[in-house]
Amino acid sequence: MNSPPRIAVLLPCYNEAAAIGQVVKAFYAALPESQVYVYDNRSTDNTVEMALAAGAIVRREPRKGKGNVVRRMFADIDADIYVLADGDCTYDASAAPQLIHTLLQEKLDMVVGTRVDSELGQALYRKGHRLGNALFTKIVGSLFGNHFTDILSGYRAFSRRFVKSFPALSRGFDIEAELTIHSLELRIPVGEVATPYFSRPEGSQSKLNKYRDGIVILFRIISMLKETRPFFFFTFIALVFAMLSVFLAIPLFYSYFTIGLVPRIPTAILTTGVMILACISFMCGIMLDSVCRGRRERKYLHYLSLPWLLVTDDE
Repeated sequence: MNSPPRIAVLLPCYNEAAAIGQVVKAFYAALPESQVYVYDNRSTDNTVEMALAAGAIVRREPRKGKGNVVRRMFADIDADIYVLADGDCTYDASAAPQLIHTLLQEKLDMVVGTRVDSELGQALYRKGHRLGNALFTKIVGSLFGNHFTDILSGYRAFSRRFVKSFPALSRGFDIEAELTIHSLELRIPVGEVATPYFSRPEGSQSKLNKYRDGIVILFRIISMLKETRPFFFFTFIALVFAMLSVFLAIPLFYSYFTIGLVPRIPTAILTTGVMILACISFMCGIMLDSVCRGRRERKYLHYLSLPWLLVTDDE
């Protein structure tokens, strides 16, 4: 007879004293067999005391940023199934068993809890955040594959194989985009489950800056595009340079064939230089694509070398 899988609930927190106690209790009620870990990210309120009072295992990550906290969680905690959520009471803890059931039933490595408006949450999920999420979801779907409807959801369930093979590089709120793109790059089995999204309790404030963090997320997507699809990335740059060079060269060619002279030597030198840059960019894309293919193969082989679950037989 197999032992039940060990479940770890991971809650990164920064100044969530108003909500964290309720969140911890809700996850223990939904998953009584789990262990709930709260990682405090240099809170200045009594987040730690509230989490301890609710029965959570509390640890600290001094480097600020959600990405730093998630990296530390994935490295420190050993379990079979991981449930990642926020400590602000916006995600429905009672949906966690459904995420885990989908993960186990369909033998997936990541299940995303896509946010659906609840009666309470509709006012909080502001139009700006909704528009940004839809835009980034569309961009990621176009560049890496259209498999998700909510790439920035912080509510997810993972297999041990995913967590221990995920090379977390993000520092902040771009961690969700990195998780999504990593799964799309390796084409690992993933799924989605619709979950209600609630408003924050009174006294809890969002740490997300839609402009600053939106730019960070966009740069993370561009960075991962360069790392995972270098041929596409550098060919696009080469095309831009080539079009610019042709645009600059048109009047020069017209003058040469009309009067037999090139009237603007500096422009001719610039045109030649820009076309050389286009050729260099294209060749970089070809070479880096081969390097990227080798790295992707190594990452996938490492992913396959890890057990999906670490469930042992009962004595």
